[in-house]
This record gives sequence, structure tokens and C-alpha cells, in this order.
Amino acid sequence: QVQLVESGGGLVQVGGSLRLSCTASGVIFSIGAMGWYRQAPGKQREFVASISNIGSTNYASPVKGRFTISRDNAKNMVYLQMNSLKPEDTAVYYCNVDHKPAWGTRFSPYWGQGTQVTVSS
Repeated sequence: QVQLVESGGGLVQVGGSLRLSCTASGVIFSIGAMGWYRQAPGKQREFVASISNIGSTNYASPVKGRFTISRDNAKNMVYLQMNSLKPEDTAVYYCNVDHKPAWGTRFSPYWGQGTQVTVSS
């Protein structure tokens, strides 16, 4: 099994920055894409950003140009640098990792517990 633990959330003022981190641990064989999603109160979980195992990135339109996703394959970590934060960025941010075990042929998604990001105006 793979466990994901996020950190780095908190309270920040409009225009500020935060850096989220997510560490994958457990019996890890092969990690594919890694990403971040978020869920604001009363809304569905939405895609924020993803990065492939070769470093190709993809961003949701609302965060493009403000957020940067990166990963450290040696440490099984993924990061989300968030700049120029807005009140509408307030949400619980979830780490998502695709993992394939040694005995498997398919990647399966794993989720962290989430970290709260609150942007105050």
C-alpha cells in the first residue's frame, strides 16, 4: 500500500505564497503521474495541476501562471508552489499519485488526506 501525506497548507493573505508538499511512502514500486486537486466548501473536487514521470506538466486554467508543480523522484515527493494567491484558491488541497505495484500491470490512484489552504482578503 501507498500512503500520501501532504503538508504546507495554512492561512495566507491575498497575494501571498504557499508551498505544498506531498510525500509518498510504503511499498513503492513505480510511480506514474503525480498531481494536486482541491475542493472548496460546497463544491466538487477539481483538478489543479499534474506532472508526469518525465516532467510534463498540466495546469487548470484558474491557476496557470500562478502555480508551479514539481516532483522529486528520488524522494517520491511532489510539490505545488502557489503564488499570487486569491480568495478563490481557498480549499482543501489533495495530493494524487498513480502507483503500480511490482506484481501489477496497471497504475492505480492514491489520495492523501488533504491540507487546508485559506486565503484571506
